[in-house]
Amino acid sequence: MARQDSHAKIAEHVQRLGEKHPPIPLDSVDRTIHDAEAVKARFGHTIDYLARVELEVDRNVLELLVLLPDVDDTNKIFYSDVWQPQEIQHGLILDRLQTDLGREPAAPHMDVSFKIKILGALANLKPIQEVAKLMYFLTGASTERQAVLAYNQISAGLKEMGETAIAETIINPIKQQEPGHFAFYNMSASAMVSDRVLKPWQLFLARVLRERSYGLVGTNGRPDHKAAMGRVAHDLGIDADLEGYAREIGRVEQRLLWAHRQGMPFPPYILKALRESVDLYRERGFGPATA
Repeated sequence: MARQDSHAKIAEHVQRLGEKHPPIPLDSVDRTIHDAEAVKARFGHTIDYLARVELEVDRNVLELLVLLPDVDDTNKIFYSDVWQPQEIQHGLILDRLQTDLGREPAAPHMDVSFKIKILGALANLKPIQEVAKLMYFLTGASTERQAVLAYNQISAGLKEMGETAIAETIINPIKQQEPGHFAFYNMSASAMVSDRVLKPWQLFLARVLRERSYGLVGTNGRPDHKAAMGRVAHDLGIDADLEGYAREIGRVEQRLLWAHRQGMPFPPYILKALRESVDLYRERGFGPATA
C-alpha cells in the first residue's frame, strides 16, 4: 500500500507540474539590457554554462533510454513531456540572452559517454536497472538543486544592477520551474528507499557507483567542463564556502545513502568534485573573472 501511495503522489506531482508550468515561450521574455558589458562581465560565463547544460537535455534523454529500458509511465511522462520541453526552452532562451551580450552561442556536449553505454548494457537486468534508477534520481536532485542556487544568485545580482527585465522575464521564470523538477527526483529517490525497493547489496552498490561517478552539473567527466564549472563557482561566490555548498546540494543522497554514517554533513565526494573544479579553473587560467 505504501508503494502505491508514493507512486500516486509522484504521478499527481508530474501531472500538476506539466499543467502549471508549460514551456516558457521565446516571445514572452523582455530582453532589454541596460548595460550589456556589465552583465557580460559579471554573469556572461555563468549564463553560457547554464545555456549549454540546459541544451544538453536531449542527450540526457538518450542516456535515460539507455539506462532505463523498462521505465514506468510516470517517469516517461516526466522526462519526455514535462522536463525535456521545459529545459530545452530554458536553454534556447539563455542562449539568445548570451548572444545579446555579444558572446558565442553555447556548444552543448551531445555524445553519450562510454560509461553510460556500459551500464546500459547491464540495465536489462532488473536489479541493475533499479540501482541505475536510484542513481538517476540522485543525479537529478543534485543537478536541480545546483540550478536553483545558481539562478537565485543570478536573479539577485541582476536586480542589484538594475537589469530587472531579464531578471523578471528570463531568470525568474526559469528559476520557478526548477524546484518542481527537484521535488520529483527527491520524492522518487525517497520512495525507492522508504519502500525498500532495493536490497542492502543494491544500496551498497549505489554508494560505490555514486562515489566513483559523481560529477557536478554540466561537467560530463571532462577537465575543460570541470574548469568551466570552477569559473562558475568563482563568479557566483560559491568558492568562498565550498563546504556549505556541498551540504546544500548533497542533502538528498546524504539522507538516503549515508544516513548510517553519523555526523557526516555531506558525502565527501561532493566536496572533492567542487575542489577539483575550482583548482582546475585556477590552474587553467580562464582569464580574470571580469573577462
